Amino acid sequence: MHKRFVNHCTINLTLIPDGPILIKSGKEGADPTKPDMEFVETYYAGGRSIYLPGSGLKGAIRAHAERIIRTVGTDTYPNNPKTLWANDPLNDKYMYLQSLEAADIYKKSSFTDQLFGNIAIASRLRVEDAYPVDYTQIKLEERNGVAIDRVFGSVAVGPFNYQVCTAGEFRTKIHLKNFTLAQLGLIGLVLRDLNDGWFGLGFAKSRGLGTVTVKYNSATVQYPGCVLNAEARKICQLGNSGEWDWTLLLGAGEFLPDAEAEKYGFLKPDNQPTPIRAEEMNLGFGVQLNWQGDGEAGVPDLFTRAVRAWSQILRGAAA
Repeated sequence: MHKRFVNHCTINLTLIPDGPILIKSGKEGADPTKPDMEFVETYYAGGRSIYLPGSGLKGAIRAHAERIIRTVGTDTYPNNPKTLWANDPLNDKYMYLQSLEAADIYKKSSFTDQLFGNIAIASRLRVEDAYPVDYTQIKLEERNGVAIDRVFGSVAVGPFNYQVCTAGEFRTKIHLKNFTLAQLGLIGLVLRDLNDGWFGLGFAKSRGLGTVTVKYNSATVQYPGCVLNAEARKICQLGNSGEWDWTLLLGAGEFLPDAEAEKYGFLKPDNQPTPIRAEEMNLGFGVQLNWQGDGEAGVPDLFTRAVRAWSQILRGAAA
C-alpha cells in the first residue's frame, strides 16, 4: 500500500522563541572568543545563520507523541489489538522479525511507529529545517552557568558560557504522507502542547530554556490520485469507483479496498466534514484543500476535525 501516494498533508508553521533557546552544536569551535556552547549554524541566504534542525524538531515531536500515547494506552504490545501503544525498543525490538509480510509488520507496529517509523518500516512524517524568516530580527546573547555536583553540592563543571537565541522567527514545514486522520490529530495535539509550553526544544529545558510559540501559516491536504468534478461537487478517485463530497477531509483508509484496509489495519470510514471546498492542484491534476492562517477557521480548524477521529479511536479502544 505504501508504494502508492494516496494523501499528503503539508503544515507550514513558524516557531517563535518564548524565551531563550539553544540547539547546541555537536562540536566545540576553535575560536576562543566564542562561547563554550554554540548554537548550530549553517549557510543560508548567502551567509552563516543559526537554525533549528529538522531532525531535532522531529525527535521532540515524536517524544511527546509517545507520552500522549502512553497516557491513554500502554508502552508494551497489548493483549487487546485495539489498545493504543507506543513501542518500548528494549522489550519489543525483535517483534518486527516475526513476519516478512509488509502489511503484517505495519499492522503489528505501535501507533507511533506507524507514523514515525522503526527498524522495519519507513517514517510517514518529515520535518524540514527551520530557518530564520528575517535574520536581522534574530537576537543572540551569552549566558553563564555551572554544573552542581549532586552529592557534595559543589561546582562539578564550570563556570561555562553558552549562546542562546531570545528573539526571531523560524519557519519550517511538516510533511505527512499516507496518513490517517487520527495520526494527523495526534500531530495537532503535539503542536498544541508545544505552543502551551508543556515541553520545549533543545538544551536545558528543565532550567527554563526551549519554550516557543507556534504560529500556523497554512496547511494543505492533497489527494494526488483524484480529480475534481466541480459540476457534481465530488472528489473522484482515478482507477477506482471512490467518490466523496468535495468538502470532506479524507484519511488513507478511504482510498483502499476493504480487504486491503483490513490487511493493513486502516479504519474505514475515515473522513470528516470541513468548511473548506476542494480545488484542483497545480497543472490541473490532483485535488487539494487549503487552510490559511492560525484563526479559528484556519489551520486549527483542520486539527480540530482530525482530533475528532483521534477521539473516536480512543472511544473504540475503551469499548
